[in-house]
Amino acid sequence: MPETQTDAAPVPVRDAATVIVLREHAGAPHVLMGQRGAAAAFMPNKVVFPGGAVDEADATVPLARPLPPLCAERLREDCDRDLGQALAAAAIRELWEETGLALGTPGAWPGAAPPDWTGFAARGLVPRADALQFVFRAITPPGRPRRFDARFFLVHAEAIAGDPDDFSAACEELSHLQWVPLAEARRHDLPFITEVVLAEVSARAHDRTPPASVPFFRNDDEESLFLRLKGMPSA
Repeated sequence: MPETQTDAAPVPVRDAATVIVLREHAGAPHVLMGQRGAAAAFMPNKVVFPGGAVDEADATVPLARPLPPLCAERLREDCDRDLGQALAAAAIRELWEETGLALGTPGAWPGAAPPDWTGFAARGLVPRADALQFVFRAITPPGRPRRFDARFFLVHAEAIAGDPDDFSAACEELSHLQWVPLAEARRHDLPFITEVVLAEVSARAHDRTPPASVPFFRNDDEESLFLRLKGMPSA
């Protein structure tokens, strides 16, 4: 008999990082977004922010400047180990791979750069995490082909090294990379959680300080909860 959803092995939840790059352009805030391919196993055709799963090597990547202390503290909440370094590195790596934009500062690596970072290092850059704001966390609901425990980071475009319109070094995972006016982003075909995160970004568009309380949309096999890290469950 074919395997039923009940009999299937549970899909593992992978840690992931997503990056929302915010830019003031023509007097209005814009966010960087791209479209996933039609054949993608996760969210095909959807317009999304750059991001992806944490790799094992991310935990060893040197950061020229660490995460803001408040963000590092929030990332440790409701987590069985400290993933701050790995999540920050994953966010910077995914931004680089999918858009060709480098969140880094001039410097030399202490040793050989991991394979996924050779192009980044070739530009004479070391990743920096001090400009990242941890603003949202969400776990993919059960029943999906892939599940992620995603942490969303907001960064302002002036922290990018180089031209924010130069996507020439991007891989092909996202197409139609573009700066979308924040006020118009919801007109695109977005995943549900992206719409929720956009509301949070809109409220923080001009705030350069990390939030004291971070929304957490937690989905597990028993229930779905909308919580806040360093706060009470949302109404």
